[in-house]
Amino acid sequence: MPTTLRRCARSARRSARARRSFSPTGDHPTLPEELQPAAPSPDGRRSSLRADCERCFGLCCVAPAFSASADFAIDKDAGQACPNLQSDFRCAIHTRLRQEGFPGCAVYDCFGAGQKVAQVTFGGQDWRRAPRLAVQMFKVFTIMRQLHELLWYLTEALTLQPARPLYGELSLALDETERLTHNSPDALVELDVTAHRRDVNALLLRTSELVRAEARRQQVDRSRADLIGKDLRGTDLRGANLRGNYSGGG
Repeated sequence: MPTTLRRCARSARRSARARRSFSPTGDHPTLPEELQPAAPSPDGRRSSLRADCERCFGLCCVAPAFSASADFAIDKDAGQACPNLQSDFRCAIHTRLRQEGFPGCAVYDCFGAGQKVAQVTFGGQDWRRAPRLAVQMFKVFTIMRQLHELLWYLTEALTLQPARPLYGELSLALDETERLTHNSPDALVELDVTAHRRDVNALLLRTSELVRAEARRQQVDRSRADLIGKDLRGTDLRGANLRGNYSGGG
């Protein structure tokens, strides 16, 4: 059991003994499918995982670094405000990002991490009026964004019927990740988010296997394949493993 989820797993096992319900460890018999726990409704959680820029302080326009490329028209260092960010934290070219050479901004999604950091972690204090918080706030945003991305994936996984045998473990991972998002700024900065991502990713891989196993007609492994320039029209990729492959628009 991954380190970051071990505490929750122990709690789940205690609850499983009391309820005689599904146990990830296999210590207890699995209930018939009709008695298996249903996935919780994702609607409420999804709403908190959507970016609400009105409640943020332009953190995505300051915290990340980017380089002049097909996605961004300029170079910008991490912690440096984009020149298009206005004093009210709005983007001066929001309605024409692609035309101005910023398609990377047009597709960026913080999964609601911006407002969580601004309104919850730092209690509504913004980095311009409280510049002493700026460096820490930007670091916390980078970590929070990763945690919220995991929350989105876990929430989606809990809506997938083939993943039903993993609902217990997925719920544990989701609850633990949510708990981490409410840590103090100091604790978030110290969090080994890479280790947590690795642990959750292992569970998501198992979920993916269950979902793809139901969809695939035959084993199709295109993971890490070089698909750039390949003509895949008419190719049946249902259930195929495309993790880590190289592809490009055509």
